[in-house]
Amino acid sequence: MAPSAEGRSQPGLAMPGAMQDIPLQVSSMLRHAAAINARHEIVSRGSSGDLLRYDYRTAERRSRQLAKGLRGLGIGTGDRVASLAWNTHRHFELFYGVPGMGAVLHTVNPRFRDDQIIYVINHAGNRALFFDADLAELVARIAPQLTSVEHYVLLGDDAELPANVQVPMTSYESLLADEDFRWPELDERSACMLCYTSGTTGNPKGVMTSHRSTVLHALAAQSAVAFGLTPMESVLLVVPMFHAFGWAIPFVAAISGAKLILPGPAPDSATLVDLIRSEEATLAMGVPTVWSGILDHVAKDGVGLAPLRRALIGGSAVPSHISSSLRQDHGVDVITGWGMTELSPLGSFTSTTPEIEALPTKEGEAAKYGRAGRMLYPVELRIVDTRGEPVAADGAAVGDIWVRGPSIAAGYFGDEGENVLDKNGWFPTGDIGTIDRHGSIAITDRFKDLIKSGGEWISSTELESAAALAPGVAQVAAISARHPKWQERPLLIVVPASGASPDAEAITDVMATTLPRWQLPDAILFVNGLPLTATGKVDKKALRALYGDHLIDNSSDKRG
Repeated sequence: MAPSAEGRSQPGLAMPGAMQDIPLQVSSMLRHAAAINARHEIVSRGSSGDLLRYDYRTAERRSRQLAKGLRGLGIGTGDRVASLAWNTHRHFELFYGVPGMGAVLHTVNPRFRDDQIIYVINHAGNRALFFDADLAELVARIAPQLTSVEHYVLLGDDAELPANVQVPMTSYESLLADEDFRWPELDERSACMLCYTSGTTGNPKGVMTSHRSTVLHALAAQSAVAFGLTPMESVLLVVPMFHAFGWAIPFVAAISGAKLILPGPAPDSATLVDLIRSEEATLAMGVPTVWSGILDHVAKDGVGLAPLRRALIGGSAVPSHISSSLRQDHGVDVITGWGMTELSPLGSFTSTTPEIEALPTKEGEAAKYGRAGRMLYPVELRIVDTRGEPVAADGAAVGDIWVRGPSIAAGYFGDEGENVLDKNGWFPTGDIGTIDRHGSIAITDRFKDLIKSGGEWISSTELESAAALAPGVAQVAAISARHPKWQERPLLIVVPASGASPDAEAITDVMATTLPRWQLPDAILFVNGLPLTATGKVDKKALRALYGDHLIDNSSDKRG
């Protein structure tokens, strides 16, 4: 029977014979979880180590209560709401309750400096600030300089409200209204989430996603060539939810029905290993330093990592000793990928093909585990030379990585700076890399971290990968240091493994097996630790400030 004229004019219906035109909304992912996997668990660890258990149905109900409570505060469509929070169930509810009622969730990195936190909250014009109890002193310290925040909400109940903090605040639990609230229909292109990246020059810049881009990104991340989760799996999310790298799993877990394990504030290696074992995590996500600590812990207790099957490692290049230990000592498959805040964040994911599987063992492992993976649909990628022409797909030709797609930034919040896209809509990532015949990319460096010595480029990441193969090296960073003849030369900074005393000459000898001698570092410094950025990456800018003149101060012109 043909649809009536009245039926054709109803919202959600397109022209006769076409598909329904229903907007993609963040709230729909949690609604799906509550309907299809209602009793599947979310486990959240508190600051004292206690575990709270509830399910997707309860999380969806509480998210609706939060949405109604926000309306009661006067928060409206398009308003920005900030969170200063760790990986907990209440933060998970913010991921749905805030965008679901039409506002924008701005996840703020509490590891930023105070002045950076103040800047991003003021720049975003946040009207409300939700924060964990252990961050109350930070909030009290910065509150006098926050120009737009009208409401301060502690992520706890009334009993947790601090008596000694002179900031008017309410508790999260008292804010939750009755559940008589229905998710509104929103424009799928309206703003949804906001994250400020420190990967740019100057002040952090805001990247804002839409409902449409977030849902499309979640579907891509959940595909079989990426996370490919099922309701039978349990996921431990160690990557902070305030970081774009941690954004995908709260959505992917909901649409897949996987059990979600949230480790709370400041989990140490022992806590993470205990959660893997006791909650039977099958997938865990963390940066390399997290996995290094986990492996050190299990090496001491000798129990292993069962039932863990997959480890997703991101945020920076994966040292080969971490990858090989997980695979060979613990039977854990290693997944890596590439992305950035501007990509929502995933761009590529390690996956295999019949051609890769047919390669000799060493070459096949290098193709699977030594590169950053293949692009996820619908991301388009080009690697171009200095003339903007595509480089050869031979795994050797190096170029600038450009991307475009529906979940890739078109600009920065507030229209800061010049247009970031070229005339054809391509976004220059600032990363340098290669692509091979299998479509797998390798990130050889950030442009700003390349070392230009006598007019020739040297990759800092290639130096680091080579040095990491040397015995006794726990962490390593390669930077450019000023040189009286060559303008710049490589300087290697090494953190020795516990109980080890690596030798500079021995490290150089190992590096020389894979690199030409002219690329080898002019000097190797041994330190107790490397400075980290607010997002947990090695702070090479700080290292250059500390050691950039080392070769001038101690010049023997080794490469002269």
